[in-house]
Amino acid sequence: MSKTSVSIFYPCYNDWGTMGSMVMLTLRTAEALELDYDVTLVDDGSDGHTLELLEEIETQYEQVHVLRHEQNKGYGGALRSGFQAATKEWIFYTDGDAQYDVREMARLIEHAGPEVDVVQGYKIDRHDPLHRIIIGRMYHWLVKTAFGLKLRDVDCDFRLIRRTVFDKVVLRHDSGVICAEMMTKIQRAGFRVVEVPVHHYQRAHGKSQFFNFPRIARVIRNLTGLWISMVLLRKEG
Repeated sequence: MSKTSVSIFYPCYNDWGTMGSMVMLTLRTAEALELDYDVTLVDDGSDGHTLELLEEIETQYEQVHVLRHEQNKGYGGALRSGFQAATKEWIFYTDGDAQYDVREMARLIEHAGPEVDVVQGYKIDRHDPLHRIIIGRMYHWLVKTAFGLKLRDVDCDFRLIRRTVFDKVVLRHDSGVICAEMMTKIQRAGFRVVEVPVHHYQRAHGKSQFFNFPRIARVIRNLTGLWISMVLLRKEG
């Protein structure tokens, strides 16, 4: 049987406390699954401490490539770079903060068959402070309702996507609303989505870039603009 071919990437912004362990677990998992794979770390304008770590990782592991943004482009910009850099049949990504266990990539790979285009994780339980859980549920309900998404967990960034999906789905946003944009376009295009339960863990290092009032206000503004474009005006987004 031919090996499953997967381009793996992680967006990284000052994730020096988690990226080393994530890479090691990724390589072990990919080898155990006998994947045909490559790994890209998309550094989105991190500071010197993280850059030193990424340089060491890239030097030590020949399967790992670091793609650098000289200036921070935002979460959506990092995802777009990761998708564009992918060369394999499938693309797997999750966030660089290690709130998901990359070893559970195996759960997604199990469903990577010819009748599936996207394997989408959903959180079994969310392990975050109470205010983040509440805001997260509100965001999930708002996005799911506003864009008509038929997903159990809109904001679970633990995904395996067939690369040819992006021949039809063109992403345009550099902000965090890219996930709403992406999943709406995937659903509208008729791609086949399977949902798989995955574990979610407390943040071990750093703090969220999302959960502060100026950023939440910016997300609401960007989400409103996306809704007007994609739902009200039925444009590409």
